[in-house]
Amino acid sequence: MQIFFQSRHPEATAMRDTVDRRVRFVLRRLSAQVPRADIQLADVNGPRGGVDKRCRIELRTDGAGPVVVSSVARDWLTALDEALARAARHVLRVWRRANAARRPSRRLPETGP
Repeated sequence: MQIFFQSRHPEATAMRDTVDRRVRFVLRRLSAQVPRADIQLADVNGPRGGVDKRCRIELRTDGAGPVVVSSVARDWLTALDEALARAARHVLRVWRRANAARRPSRRLPETGP
């Protein structure tokens, strides 16, 4: 899986390795369906503080199309974890639906009169 990281904030840029490890850990079971992940960290209102750290994740998936999830929190790691959890749930849900549609239904054999 390819992970592309973008941020203009110095604190977020210093977290590049942490972001890479967390993304790989959360998406390890889905790596066959997700060949590419784009992660963007941004400070929405600058130095004023508050709930303003945004994480935007775009996953390129095989079969489910692009999945874009965003989360805003007080700190970078919380925003990243919330966005990753939402993105992983969405990809897993789409994958399960696709597999359920392909799987034939199990029906009991009919007993004749």
